Amino acid sequence: MKIISLVLKYFPARAEQVKAGVEAVAGAAVAHDDGAGRMIVVVEDGEGYAVSDSIIQVHQVADIMSVTLAYEYSDEALALEEV
Repeated sequence: MKIISLVLKYFPARAEQVKAGVEAVAGAAVAHDDGAGRMIVVVEDGEGYAVSDSIIQVHQVADIMSVTLAYEYSDEALALEEV
């Protein structure tokens, strides 16, 4: 399992369009939107897609000025240790 969080800066007048675009990305969900142009997005991997693909798709959503990776978690190393 992989989970990441992103901090987005976007044009505030386009908040609804940005939110809809982000939530259309596989595994992505808006965790917080301050309404002033900053949004926190959580992305989880899933069947048939990778977190890296979802990050690229979030970058391509219209009206987003910047995307910053704020947090990353992976339990893959734990699985290797258990073997």
